[in-house]
Amino acid sequence: MAKKIVGVCACTMGLAHTFMAAEALEKTAKERGYDIKVETQGSDGIQNRLEATDIAEADIIIHAIAITPDGMERFEGYEIYEVGLQELIKNPGGILEEIEEDLGF
Repeated sequence: MAKKIVGVCACTMGLAHTFMAAEALEKTAKERGYDIKVETQGSDGIQNRLEATDIAEADIIIHAIAITPDGMERFEGYEIYEVGLQELIKNPGGILEEIEEDLGF
């Protein structure tokens, strides 16, 4: 069974960087064989909202955020990897590799 990643991407303007980071994470995770769901919080509100079951079933939780996203209480008690939006856009493979090493995958 594939490992699961959930993520939240949000930036101050909620425009390009939010969606570029989400796309980079989704593409790289799928290439590595993960199931993935990424919530974006942008100028058009919250899209692809993560539900409690999505979060509970996740092997990896990534927040690529430049602001405090809405609904942070959903993640209380879980280990979250917080990364910069620009870093995720530029090097999604390297970020996933570091997280995998940290978790012993």
